[in-house]
Amino acid sequence: MGAVDDSRDGGLPFEMLDPAPVGVAVTRGRKHRLIYCNEVYRSVVSVPRGGMPVEEAFAAFVLPYYRGRFDRVYATGEPVIATAEPAVQIPGNRALGERFFTFSLSRVVHGAGEYGVLVVLLDVTEQTSAAHRVSAVAEERRRFLRRYESLMRVSADIFWVASRDGYVSEPSPSWERVTGQPWEGHRGQGWLRMVHPDDRQATIQSWSRAVGRTTELWEHVYRLRTVEGGYRHFQLRAVPICEHGEVVEWVGTCTDIEQQWQDQRRQRLLDRAASATVQLRSLEEMLGALADVIVPELADGCGVYLVTDLIDERPGGAPFVVERLATAARPGMRRLPPYSEEQLSAANAFVKAARSRRPLLEMFPAGSPPPNVAPDGTLPWLTANGANGMLILPVVVDGTVPAVVNVVTCGDRPPVSRDDITLLSRMFDHAHDALSRAIRYQRAQQIALALQYSLLAEPPRLDGLQIVARYRASPAAAEVGGDWYDSFVLPDGVPVLVIGDVAGHDLSAAVAMSQLRNMLRALGMDRCEPPGEILTRLNVAMESLSGDVTATCVYARVEKRGDGYRVRYAAAGHPPPLLITPDGGSRFLDDAVSPLLGFPYEGPRPSKAEPLPPGSTLLLYTDGLVERPGEHLDRGLQRLRRLTEQVADQPVDKFCDQLLSTMPTTGLDDIAVIALQLPVQG
Repeated sequence: MGAVDDSRDGGLPFEMLDPAPVGVAVTRGRKHRLIYCNEVYRSVVSVPRGGMPVEEAFAAFVLPYYRGRFDRVYATGEPVIATAEPAVQIPGNRALGERFFTFSLSRVVHGAGEYGVLVVLLDVTEQTSAAHRVSAVAEERRRFLRRYESLMRVSADIFWVASRDGYVSEPSPSWERVTGQPWEGHRGQGWLRMVHPDDRQATIQSWSRAVGRTTELWEHVYRLRTVEGGYRHFQLRAVPICEHGEVVEWVGTCTDIEQQWQDQRRQRLLDRAASATVQLRSLEEMLGALADVIVPELADGCGVYLVTDLIDERPGGAPFVVERLATAARPGMRRLPPYSEEQLSAANAFVKAARSRRPLLEMFPAGSPPPNVAPDGTLPWLTANGANGMLILPVVVDGTVPAVVNVVTCGDRPPVSRDDITLLSRMFDHAHDALSRAIRYQRAQQIALALQYSLLAEPPRLDGLQIVARYRASPAAAEVGGDWYDSFVLPDGVPVLVIGDVAGHDLSAAVAMSQLRNMLRALGMDRCEPPGEILTRLNVAMESLSGDVTATCVYARVEKRGDGYRVRYAAAGHPPPLLITPDGGSRFLDDAVSPLLGFPYEGPRPSKAEPLPPGSTLLLYTDGLVERPGEHLDRGLQRLRRLTEQVADQPVDKFCDQLLSTMPTTGLDDIAVIALQLPVQG
C-alpha cells in the first residue's frame, strides 16, 4: 500500500494499484490534496506527505500548466492525456536532466458530491530517446493505463476482463469472492451458471448485442447467485478497450444494487396498487386489480375470497362461508376460475388468519399442501402446480375483514419473504381509503343479500339426485332483487325445481318475489297437478297482490319412471330449461311455453314431459346469465349451451361455479341458477 494512505477511500480498492507498472496517484477535493500514490510514482517523483497540495507533492518538477489541468478535470469530468511531454525544472531543485512523461488525469468519485483526480504517470524518457524500443513496451503499458482508468471510474464489487468476442479471459478474484465460483468454473461463458435461470437468456442477448455492435458503455441488471446461496441483483457495466480503432478486450464491473432494486420495486408496486384502485368502485374489482399487481411480481398465483358473513359471530360448529371472486396466475400456469363458493371449518388456516387479523405464512413440500391450508376447491390447483408456500393475508378495513387474499409460490420460487409480507400489507394499507368506500357500499349490499338469502330455500338432499343452487347479486346495486329459486319435495314424493324473476330491483320486488314463492309452494303442495296447471292457478292468485306485479317462472317436477327419471315442466315467459347429457350434448326444453305471469290469460298453460338420461344435468337459470344489452337473446342462449357442453362432466357444484365464473355477464342484473344432476347409472 502507498505511503500516503493505507485505507480504502469511498470503497475504491487502492491496494490493487500498488503493483501497477505505471505511476499512480489520487487526490481529493478542489485543493487536490494527495491521498494515495504507489511505489512507481514515488520513485519517479518524490516521497510526498498525505494531504499535500499538488504543487508540494510534485517537489522535483512541475509539468506545464499542471494545476490548471487538475482544475479543469475536476470541474468538467473530461479526462486529459498528454504524451511524451517534457518535465519543467523547479528552481533550486536537483537537476533531473531531460525527462519525458506520458500521463493522464481523470476525475474519480469518492462519495456523494465528492470528487478527486486520478493521475496515471509513465516515464517514457528512454522510449522517446530510443524510438525503436517504443512500440512493444508502450502498447502494453498504455493498455495497463486504460484498464486502470476504466476500473477506477466506478466503485464495484466485482471486476472482470473479457476477450474482444465477449468471453471472460482473465481470473477475477473478486468474482470468486462474491459468487464462490473458481476461475475454472467462470472462465469463458461459465459465469452464466451463476446467473438466475429466469435472467440468463436476457443477459446473453444483451451482452451479445453489446459485443456485436461495440457498444461504448454496456449496462445490464441481473440476479446473481452469491456465496451465501441466494440471489441478489447486480448492475453490470462494461467498456471496450480499443487499440488503433480495434477492440482488444472488454473491462467490466458488477455492483450489488439489491437494496436499491428492492426500494425501487417497492415504490413501483405501491404506485401500481394505488392506480389500480383509484378508478374502480366495487370491492371485488379493487381486490381483483390488486391480485393482478401481486402476480407475477411477488408470487406465482393469487386468489381473493370475499367474506360473506362475520366470522366472529358464527355459532360453534357452523361452517365459515367465503366466495372466491378473483384469481391471478403467472404466465404458463392455468388460473383457477374466479368464482367459487367455499365452506371452511374453524380449523382452516383462512379462518385462523381472518380471526387473528394477522398474515399467516404456511410452508410445505412442493405439491403437498396440508388439508386445512386452503379451501377444498383450491387444494387440487396447489398440488398440480407444485405450490410450496402460501401467505394468507386478511384484508382489514375499518376494523373488519371483508376479504382474505392468498398469495402462492410454486416450484423453485422461495416462499414469500418477510419484506414482501410487509410490502403486501403496505399495498393494502395504501388502498385503505378506496377499499373503505367500497366496503361501505358492500356492507349495504350484504344486508340486501342477507335478506335475499333468507327468502331463498336450501335445496333438499335426495338419494341419488344432487341439487345445487347459486345466487349472485348484481354488484351495480346495493338492493335486493326479484330473482329467486326454490326446490322442495311434494306429498307424492316428487322433487320440484323452480326458478323465477319478478320485475324490478327494489324492496317491493323482493316482497313480491317472497309472496309468489310462498304461493307457488302452497299451490304445489295442495295438489300434485301438472306444472302448467300450477302456473295457471298461480296467475289467478296473483290478482290478490297489491300493485302491478309481473313475473316469469319455470316449474319442473322430476319424476321417477321405472329405472330412470323424467322431467315434467312448464315455462311462463321465462328462458327455457337446458338439458345437458354426460357426452357433452345439450338442448333447450322449449315445448311448454306460455306468457309471463301477472296478465289476464284464459288459455291453458301447457306441460311437457322429457326423459332425463343417466348422468345428465338439468339447468334452470334467470335471464341475468344470458342477456346482454344490444344483443339478441339467442346469442346468449347459444353461448350458455356451448359452455355447459364443455363442463358437462363436472360435479354439479363445480358445474354451477363454472357458469358464474365464465359467462360474460353485464353485472347489471342478479343471477340465479338451480341445477339437478342424475347419477350415471339410472
